[in-house]
Amino acid sequence: MIHNISYRAFVYGTENEEKVKNAIKTLFPNSLIQSEVTEGHYKTPVLILHDKIDKKRDIKNFIKSLNNIGSYDKKRILKDLDKKMDDKGNFFLRFDKQQAYQGELEVVEHGDSIHVKIKMPAYPAKKDIAMKLVRKLLVVD
Repeated sequence: MIHNISYRAFVYGTENEEKVKNAIKTLFPNSLIQSEVTEGHYKTPVLILHDKIDKKRDIKNFIKSLNNIGSYDKKRILKDLDKKMDDKGNFFLRFDKQQAYQGELEVVEHGDSIHVKIKMPAYPAKKDIAMKLVRKLLVVD
């Protein structure tokens, strides 16, 4: 299983906050989205939407959604798993905001996305143990 999942997404001045919230709801329908305002590179305001998911039901729903992504994406994640995992057992993914708004999950590498951090229950918290758990989690057809 997973300990918890946290996410954040940036809403820039050219984006619609409600659309980004709807994109997040594709991943986490029951999330109570929190927000804070920060300053962007050119002193423009940037809204950060975030939450931490720790309810088992919500985590199971996320796992189910994650396993519905295509085999190609799953294989790509597993191929780059070493880069997507830190030494503390945190597994990092990014999902395209536009695709999520359309109700689809697409794993991407660019920064303008929904950033997801998944805390794997590795005891002790080591990268190789957490990577084995992710391999079991992602069922490739």
